[in-house]
Amino acid sequence: MFKKISALLFLIFNGLCFGQTQTGIVVDSLDNPIENVYLVNENSQAHAHTDEFGKFVIGNTKENDELTVSALGFKKQMVTVIQGEFKIVLQSDAFKLDEVIISSNLSAMNIISKIDLTTAPVKSSQEILRKVPGLFIGQHAGGGKAEQIFLRGFDIDHGTDIAISVDGMPVNMVSHAHGQGYADLHFVIPETIDKIDFGKGSYYASKGDFATAGYVGFRTKDFVENSSISAELGQFNTVRTLGVFDLLGKQSKERAYIATEYLLTDGPFDSPQNFKRINLFGKYTKQLADNSKVSVLASRFSSKWDASGQIPQRLVDSGVIGRFGSVDDTEGGETSRTNFNVAYAKPIDENTFFKANTFYSNYQFELYSNFTFFLEDPVNGDQIRQKENRDIYGLNSELSKKWNKNLVQLGVGFRADATSNSELSHTVNRKTTLEQKKLGDIDQTNLFAYLNAEFDFGKLKVNPALRMDYFKFNYYDKLAPTYEDQTQNKTKFSPKLNLIYTQNANFQMFVKSGFGFHSNDTRVVVAQSGKKILPTSFGADFGIIYKPFPKLLVNSALWMLNLEQEFVYVGDAGIVEPSGRTSRKGIDLGVRYQLTDHLFFDADANYTYGRSIDEPNGQDYIPLAPDFTTTAGISLKNYKNWSGGLQYRYLKSRPANEDNSIVAKGYMVTDANINYQWNAMTFGVTVENLFNTEWNETQFATESQLQNETESVEEIHFTPGTPFFIKGKIVYCF
Repeated sequence: MFKKISALLFLIFNGLCFGQTQTGIVVDSLDNPIENVYLVNENSQAHAHTDEFGKFVIGNTKENDELTVSALGFKKQMVTVIQGEFKIVLQSDAFKLDEVIISSNLSAMNIISKIDLTTAPVKSSQEILRKVPGLFIGQHAGGGKAEQIFLRGFDIDHGTDIAISVDGMPVNMVSHAHGQGYADLHFVIPETIDKIDFGKGSYYASKGDFATAGYVGFRTKDFVENSSISAELGQFNTVRTLGVFDLLGKQSKERAYIATEYLLTDGPFDSPQNFKRINLFGKYTKQLADNSKVSVLASRFSSKWDASGQIPQRLVDSGVIGRFGSVDDTEGGETSRTNFNVAYAKPIDENTFFKANTFYSNYQFELYSNFTFFLEDPVNGDQIRQKENRDIYGLNSELSKKWNKNLVQLGVGFRADATSNSELSHTVNRKTTLEQKKLGDIDQTNLFAYLNAEFDFGKLKVNPALRMDYFKFNYYDKLAPTYEDQTQNKTKFSPKLNLIYTQNANFQMFVKSGFGFHSNDTRVVVAQSGKKILPTSFGADFGIIYKPFPKLLVNSALWMLNLEQEFVYVGDAGIVEPSGRTSRKGIDLGVRYQLTDHLFFDADANYTYGRSIDEPNGQDYIPLAPDFTTTAGISLKNYKNWSGGLQYRYLKSRPANEDNSIVAKGYMVTDANINYQWNAMTFGVTVENLFNTEWNETQFATESQLQNETESVEEIHFTPGTPFFIKGKIVYCF
């Protein structure tokens, strides 16, 4: 009897204080759930967003109330609430920026990537990361090596300070043969990308190792609208073919597709790159009877290339070689990655949600480089081989619980890397091994847990969080005279606190703060006996997201980030090594504007002031760290069957060494594309470097010596950026 009275009193209290609660689901015309739909009760002004199942729970709502329902790419409509859980079906529509709603969650900035992906879809694997505002990339090894990344005043090299994932699978490689955090995204087919989740700074409880400057999480499509085949032909013997095939048709509960890509190019270099890459991707998704969802992903990627390598500025200035020439054209490599990923998501009840994914990857890597030519070995040259064979296992899981408008999330998981025969050797012509400098097996395990809470105080949301990471590092040195299995372990706690104030659907202000870290290479960890093996970062953001007019979205942030330990590129060894503390502060500014129903404008500008803390004035520059970048573009979408765009990116000149005596030159490059759809066919033309700008894609201050030189020279060594490059495309959908 007491329990019944208590339950009745609870229901009465809920009704008096919070009004009735209404649940429902929003789907498209094919019965696919729509995520992030915004619903507003026109009577009570209560509002809600749908989750990834299209489900919503909206408070202070009763039968016969009117809801306004809106989502990007769908027609806005009014619906009348009916008793019990009900279904809302939205019809597709042209993209309209005035329907963008600024959500009150921590990841509200993801609306930017949604806009950019919709108005200007990704056209190449390199462009995938460029969709993150303020992020720059550079390629410097024949197209097959992971890109060099720049973000928020960091030269992140290949991934030391940005955490990258695809469908929950980590991309960054710990204790990699070429460099810590190495993140090769070439296993992703651009046409399979559905969503880009990103965040700058170390403010997110679910993001751990490498998430200091930020994180990027890619999510692939659960289904494709149509099957398609396409072919691209371009200069420099460039050929790309793509096939995307829907396997199960327009079923609402069960979808599957496969995609395959084949790419060949010689590049603009005097010595052909002979680059080839093949990708195979498949995904199956099923919605179960209890509204849970399971997806299975499998992919295989392999590539092989030759490279001209970085060349010294003095040889180009003297006319010995051209900008696209080489000193050692025997550089190059090959790599492959095989992935399996199973994801499961289940709504336990209307307020409780569970999701998890488990993954396995096998990764192979072999790279030949020569950064210093004949500095170390005047007879045979300084070519090196970096090689590894790696297995990766892992699990991510999260339980979310809502009550009223508050939220608690508990996450646990692990990642284990087993790398065999990680090698650094001195070689000649890729064939002869002169000396094995490093050879060993690396086992690294990361166990983690986090607690994330969101407390809703009306317009203010408070988000405290705590993350715990445990690392175990193990290295077996196969070149040591006696057997020794070296082991270190470390536990790291990373608290976060974020405040989000959402005045209305058009204005949000936030203050974010948090500790983060990046791990060091296991070989460095055991050599240092575990000292400074997980360098700490601390950062803070103060910013706004604002829609002053219906078709204009502005985002801006003032930020700072201190890092306990930096990484510096070492050219003669082809590795990175740790140095001292750094401090950065800056400002980000972004604008998205819809000029007409079919014409869109976007722009981002990022300024950073960064210095080494422990170095004297004038000797405290952070090598290769950019202080100003900007991008902008105009995109045309679906205007009388035409679409296209014009975009530029600008990277300012920056110090290449600690005293700024060597400068890496900046550049501005403009790209363009135009497409026309005729029935089931699409014809397109893409031009990279429209104005044929002479630019250096990657640059390093490196000490090198040629065979005919009597002493070494330290100066800029660079990989030239692509000159004017045009390619055509034909796509057939069926």
